[in-house]
Amino acid sequence: MSFQSEFGYTALPMRVRFGIDVLGQLRSHIAELGIERAIVVCTPEQRTVAESVLARLDDRGAGIFDRAEMHVPVEVADDAVRFAVDRGADACVVVGGGSSVGLGKAIALQHRMPIIAIPTTYAGSEMTPVWGSTRDGHKQTGSSPSVLPALVLYDPGLTTTLPAELSAASGMNAMAHAVEALYAPDASPIISLMAEEGIRAFAEALPRVVTDPQNIDHRTRALYGAWLCGASLGATTMSLHHKLCHAIGGSLNLPHAQTHAIVLPYSMAYNESSAPAAQAAVRRALHTDTSAAVALWELTQSLPIPHALTQIGMTASDIDTVVEQALRNPYSNPREVTEEGLRGLLQDALAGRRPTVSDLRTESAR
Repeated sequence: MSFQSEFGYTALPMRVRFGIDVLGQLRSHIAELGIERAIVVCTPEQRTVAESVLARLDDRGAGIFDRAEMHVPVEVADDAVRFAVDRGADACVVVGGGSSVGLGKAIALQHRMPIIAIPTTYAGSEMTPVWGSTRDGHKQTGSSPSVLPALVLYDPGLTTTLPAELSAASGMNAMAHAVEALYAPDASPIISLMAEEGIRAFAEALPRVVTDPQNIDHRTRALYGAWLCGASLGATTMSLHHKLCHAIGGSLNLPHAQTHAIVLPYSMAYNESSAPAAQAAVRRALHTDTSAAVALWELTQSLPIPHALTQIGMTASDIDTVVEQALRNPYSNPREVTEEGLRGLLQDALAGRRPTVSDLRTESAR
């Protein structure tokens, strides 16, 4: 493993508490942060968990907003901000995965209030300053320290009810954060170590979580991976994979985690020959001598998730829209992003076929 002799690293200003039943410490943490009234944000499916969280807040709870959705529609965000203002809230407790955390970030961005995140999936967005919202089918993303949670409570016990299929998709989504962090232009040795360990943790935990969802040891290992992968993304710049998945999800309203899980092997294949250090790290984490992209694809094939974009609703006629959005704004990537390359990537992901690593010398003959 070669040493990266020149780099920068900025530690993000947030606290993490990890362990079984750390949720029981919620009210003391709320008081320590000086919070008087907090709303709880969740999806409709997480309403029961949100009610238990609200009960733990006791007199510091200000109600539940349970309308979080994928890709954070601006209309929902505006309603959530009004709810927070009407309830006199000075903080937001988000319960759930990326949809809930994303809505909490939208509230914080507009209303400047601290977030306490309680993840129940492996999305990892609670560890990043990245926010996103969707208006008229177009997803906009940005980065601001104001949306970083003041506190994240990782309680593995809260993930045992996450169905095996969603656990697998959510875990692969998180793994994509770490893969892109490995070839990010602002990577550092610390982040690369975290990213590789996060991929390793998920590769070991996900097949076991699928076969034994109630096993707290497997759930703890997976949640540990989610923390590492999310932190890796939070400290680096997103590249092709995330930009492409945002274009697919925002324009077609497809499920976020499943989109990332399907696309990841193909975005890795696109970049693999231009990111040898990242490929080596992924291979070490997956304990394989084969291509990193192929190893990721083989892992996805072993999990109960969709394996092709057609299985979640994308069609060949959607490729033009996605390519246009993905090319609209330039972004960093280890390999040049071209229309031809994107079309080839999307055609492979659409069909779910075994990825092949592009040889840049012969790409024009593809």
